[in-house]
Amino acid sequence: MFKKADSKAQRQKRHKRLRRKVMGTTQRPRLAVFRSLKHIYAQIIDDTKGNTLVAASSLESEVASGYTGNVDTAKAVGSLIAKKALAQGIKEVVFDRGGYIYHGRIEALASAAREGGLEF
Repeated sequence: MFKKADSKAQRQKRHKRLRRKVMGTTQRPRLAVFRSLKHIYAQIIDDTKGNTLVAASSLESEVASGYTGNVDTAKAVGSLIAKKALAQGIKEVVFDRGGYIYHGRIEALASAAREGGLEF
């Protein structure tokens, strides 16, 4: 009964601890990832100004195809965010895994973003 609330609280605690070290700047913004049961979201954020520079998710028409909570969709979101970032002139980012384990959909998104041209 309490497992879901506990796991969410633990993830938020890990994310808070991670965010002490990870900071996005104007030269090297932060690539933040959020994953839900159905969708995955990625944003490139400049923390000094508090602006979202680029965003991509599995809700977008280029990515959305049936069930969107899988590794293939995460790869598509990763390549889409890389394409949008390069169009904005962003090449280097700091990866923020959002307190999630670097495995599965998070790893797939990160590797697709790297293959798309982002450096982190």
